[in-house]
Amino acid sequence: MANHSQFGFQDASSPIMEELMQFHDHALMVALAICSLVLYILTLMLTEKLSSSSVDAQEIELVWTILPAAVLIMLALPSLRILYMMDEINEPDLTLKAIGHQWYWTYEYTDLKELTFDSYMVPTSDLPLGHFRLLEVDHRVIVPTESKVRVIVTADDVLHSWAVPSLGVKTDAIPGRLNQTAFLASRPGVYYGQCSEICGANHSFMPIVVESTPLANFENWSSLLSS
Repeated sequence: MANHSQFGFQDASSPIMEELMQFHDHALMVALAICSLVLYILTLMLTEKLSSSSVDAQEIELVWTILPAAVLIMLALPSLRILYMMDEINEPDLTLKAIGHQWYWTYEYTDLKELTFDSYMVPTSDLPLGHFRLLEVDHRVIVPTESKVRVIVTADDVLHSWAVPSLGVKTDAIPGRLNQTAFLASRPGVYYGQCSEICGANHSFMPIVVESTPLANFENWSSLLSS
């Protein structure tokens, strides 16, 4: 959950989000090294007297060709690794279908019979004490902890986007098309997200709430709703 005046990411609650945060820090260190080098060169140019250099022009061209290529490789290799990890969806433990509407979500647990519900934002006037305004919903998505969850995302009317930052997932919901993503909640908790596509007048009023719970609690919850 984000806090007021927060500059960084939300706390990572999935392995993918941990990888994304590490790559973000890695990219920032590369950018810091580049800025330091450029600042050092600019300082030398402003403070030192201009004079002819004994360095050959071909050597300079070789340096400013190889150095940017090395920087790109340092950024590309870990980035490609994370992209492949995000697309790898093998033998999920649970499949969830999220359908975007104006302006609410419909969820279907395809592995469980007759387990479908709509998820609307709780109005401020009905919000229980201690819950988050504009983020709480009447029916949360319940998933088991430490289980691979595949999410199939689509839309019924216009473009939407199913995004939960702390889990490292964001997938567009497109009418007539099925997109898929996956996440694994590494610990029990409640994770908040929102539609990340400008889908109309009430775009900011269709939040997403994912609650991760132990497997035994999830089985009890699903059996109560299915009965």
